[in-house]
Amino acid sequence: MNFIGMLLFMAIIGAVIGGITNHLAIKMLFRPLKPIYIGGKRLPFTPGLIPKRREDLAIQLGRTVVDHLLTAEGIRSKFKEPAFIKDMETWARSEISVLLNSQKTLSEWLEGLGISEVEKKLKEKLNAFIETKYEDLLGQARSKTVGETLPEELLLKIDSRIPDFSAYILNKGIYYFQSNEGRSRLSMMIQDFLENLGSLGNMVKMFISNDTIVNSVQPELIKFLSHEGTQDMVTQLLDQEWDKVKCLEVGTLEEKVGREQLVSFLKTQINEQIPYRIWLRSSIKELSKSYHQFILDTLIPKAVGKVSDFIDNRVEEMMERLHLAEIVRKQVEGFPVERLEVIVLSISKREFKMITYLGALLGGLIGIVQGFIVYFVG
Repeated sequence: MNFIGMLLFMAIIGAVIGGITNHLAIKMLFRPLKPIYIGGKRLPFTPGLIPKRREDLAIQLGRTVVDHLLTAEGIRSKFKEPAFIKDMETWARSEISVLLNSQKTLSEWLEGLGISEVEKKLKEKLNAFIETKYEDLLGQARSKTVGETLPEELLLKIDSRIPDFSAYILNKGIYYFQSNEGRSRLSMMIQDFLENLGSLGNMVKMFISNDTIVNSVQPELIKFLSHEGTQDMVTQLLDQEWDKVKCLEVGTLEEKVGREQLVSFLKTQINEQIPYRIWLRSSIKELSKSYHQFILDTLIPKAVGKVSDFIDNRVEEMMERLHLAEIVRKQVEGFPVERLEVIVLSISKREFKMITYLGALLGGLIGIVQGFIVYFVG
């Protein structure tokens, strides 16, 4: 019995020592978290292995991720997978469809992106652009004549249209004097003319009424405006005036009209022709309704393909600029060791227990062997 008792005692002692030793070894992977000093000297094996080598671990993990896990080839192949491309198209259609069906106005949507007072800023930008382009166009042309500045094709076109312009003016005159307004105006003009004649005019009015004179003058005036010779005369006058304008320097013409008036006229006309105010005050759904299906069915697949090709051609450069190894290193260095211990133990808890039990088993077997040695040697 003494021999059996000794073997049991030695086995128990060995098992306890083996189990505790393995348990401490596992704990010393993480603990203590900081070095322990006694009498100014640091105790061996403090801090634990992982806290002590965390910087080296972070660097090695960063290299491992870049070299073996998150590689350029892996990213490139992922972006080329048909299933992934299809998923990206589905996701893009879903997100863009929400935007295209939004009841928000374009102005409200831009304000949501942090762009405020869009209409005011757009008007200022457009007006500044008009002024810049005005100076670009007239800057070097001010010392030249209008005829030298305008294109030859435009000059010839204006020359050829002067007879049409003359006919237009005379037709407008005929239409005006045939109207009631024109007849009233002609009557007032004749009355003013007779009044300016003094006594002679009063004498004429005594014998001839104003309506009679108007009835006589109106047909003759219309006949005069309709005469071919009148059109030739007006055309000749316009030709002469146009020749004078072509000989004017652009700078002189600008001074006569006024630079501010010209720029203001251009700003007004261009601002009225470009309906950006209507666009900004319309909902995104209303603005995009004509292009909804085209965007979803055509543009999005093309955009996804372009993005895939872009990443395929520049993935190495992008990864280099992202400094993934540095990102991983910083994340690991900033990760609390206590949290890392909890994660590792939650994953490998059963395995660590088995290691502890194995240590106890081996310790117990070693204790039995030592018991046999002590018994037979002693």
